[in-house]
Amino acid sequence: MQAVGATLTAVGAIGAGLLVTAPTAGAATTGATASYNGVCGSGYKVVNSMPIGATGTVYLTYNSSTGKNCTVTIRNSTGTPTYMVAYVRNVDSGEDQTDAGDFRSYAGPVYAFARGACVEWGGVIGNLQAWNYGSNCGSLAAKSSQRDWFAGDR
Repeated sequence: MQAVGATLTAVGAIGAGLLVTAPTAGAATTGATASYNGVCGSGYKVVNSMPIGATGTVYLTYNSSTGKNCTVTIRNSTGTPTYMVAYVRNVDSGEDQTDAGDFRSYAGPVYAFARGACVEWGGVIGNLQAWNYGSNCGSLAAKSSQRDWFAGDR
């Protein structure tokens, strides 16, 4: 994982040329929808998610004890390392974290303290992406997603 600047533009550039292999997620199988794999740790509950085309899902989780959000991007099926991104940012403080690279099953987890604040979060698998801006503002209520903010391939 690596922290990056507050601009989302940096997300597309992070990890270019990196080859990182993540451990295989146990629940991913061919043709199945990716389910949350628990990698954020104990106390984290799924509060939002978005499909990334038919390739996987990005999950936003929250731990009410710590006030931290966590994002993980999970492929529907494990396999050849593919470019993936998991991203989360506290809109108020600008604190953000990104995990980007070539992974077999998932990217992340990445964390941002965001008790009472809105978060930006999203994920990439190959050339497909899903992003959500200014959601889960303190009340953990999901808002509608905005996809393909980068308009095209990474």
